[in-house]
Amino acid sequence: MGFFDDLFGKKKKEEEEVDPLDIKLSRLKKGYILDYDLSSWEVKEVYNYDWGDQFFTREYKIFNGKDSRYLHVEEDDELELILSQKIKPVTIDADIPEHIIKHGHPPKKLHFKGKTYNLESESPGYFNEEDKPEQWVEHISWTYYDEEEENIINIEQWGEREFEASVGKVLKEFEISNVIPSR
Repeated sequence: MGFFDDLFGKKKKEEEEVDPLDIKLSRLKKGYILDYDLSSWEVKEVYNYDWGDQFFTREYKIFNGKDSRYLHVEEDDELELILSQKIKPVTIDADIPEHIIKHGHPPKKLHFKGKTYNLESESPGYFNEEDKPEQWVEHISWTYYDEEEENIINIEQWGEREFEASVGKVLKEFEISNVIPSR
């Protein structure tokens, strides 16, 4: 490859070729664009989760020009997609942080915006940003689903006293379309 090849944008042989007709949601990268709910969203950040026993998931911070959301992608027996947004844990229940500190876990049921959510799983693991692959951070995550298993609440603990929460919904794969790679 010479100077002119680089100048005119020819791809280097060692770069990974992307088949635009076969982009998997579990392999999105920064800059990719996808359509959801009549809006185009750009992948701004890529996060990796290591849950142990060779089980990994990914999460993408996506932005539509106005709002940020998080698209969590899990490939186990089937593809599970969750679209969520961050909220303060005290928005769900003012006692959640203190309950976790006192008991080592959150309550088994949460009530939020007229729905009851049941604790589905407790998952200790490690997190990193794809741009910083050597910096893994330990955390624990508690996942709640409503009775229809369509809506979700996630509570995360980072260190002894730092908590985050998100609320979202389970998506079907067809709800995300027109995934295009970055240039």
